[in-house]
Amino acid sequence: MLGKTAGGLYWMFRYLERCENTARLAAAGQRIALTRSHADDEWASVLETTGSLASYRARHDAVRRETAIDWLLCDRSNPSSALSCIEMARSNARMVRTALTREVWESVNESWMVLREALSRRVTERDLPEATALIRARSHQVRGAFAGTMLRNDIHDFARIGTFIERADSTARLLDVKYYVLLPSAHAVGSSLDNVQWESILRSVSAEGAYRMTWGQEVRPRLIARFLILDRRMPRSLAFAMGKVAENLGYLALDYGDRPPSHDLVDALRTARLDRDIDDIFASGLHEYIQDFLRDLAAIGTQIETDYRFHA
Repeated sequence: MLGKTAGGLYWMFRYLERCENTARLAAAGQRIALTRSHADDEWASVLETTGSLASYRARHDAVRRETAIDWLLCDRSNPSSALSCIEMARSNARMVRTALTREVWESVNESWMVLREALSRRVTERDLPEATALIRARSHQVRGAFAGTMLRNDIHDFARIGTFIERADSTARLLDVKYYVLLPSAHAVGSSLDNVQWESILRSVSAEGAYRMTWGQEVRPRLIARFLILDRRMPRSLAFAMGKVAENLGYLALDYGDRPPSHDLVDALRTARLDRDIDDIFASGLHEYIQDFLRDLAAIGTQIETDYRFHA
């Protein structure tokens, strides 16, 4: 496969995943803001999670819920807004259209048209649940078309690698902002406020039912962190996502008869970061752990682009 095509598939699905994850973060921000006396502070933490707080502050004098929601969902000057992401996903899909089934292309194109219309005007806080639900539904539609119609070859592998690199990044950032930015003080750790916020994090990744099925009704931060970091059965956990990246890189190695350096980087990350006990992670510092994970993940993404010549 041409490197440009591989890159187009990889980034198409990274942007689709980022669009959905941005909507999930916005929904989580709205829920957690209800637990804070200064609700606008929560929106600053959500912007921090997406890595766009600095660019937001460059355009706005203060963080307010209305402008934060608009920045996250609708603002084209924010490259990580839901609208920007679906537009970039569609642009990459058009570039690699011949590699996609008709159903996948039509699903992406239709999702772009629907979301462009829905996000063409400012989303109010009252309308936020409906808007984020629509974004998630359109993402699920594309994913369903892809799963149901695409041949399991290198096209499929690059798309899946992009999806799960982005998903691991999103879940890691969500955990980091919860533990390092969100709580008002260390005294809140273990409090009812802490537990409500952790439960909101579970909801933001559609994991509350799965968590209770696994660990019961009690909300315990260490178990939630363990679930979202180390549980290989949880589709949005770091362990699950990196397992899928390794799996699809393995298929590429078999197809191409080559194992470039990115494969070793993934194996090294899984050994160093995911073959650990949650108590060890907390003892060494969850924030530090997440920052190390994100650094290693970024290096993997860069190496994948180099190994498969995305820019050739």
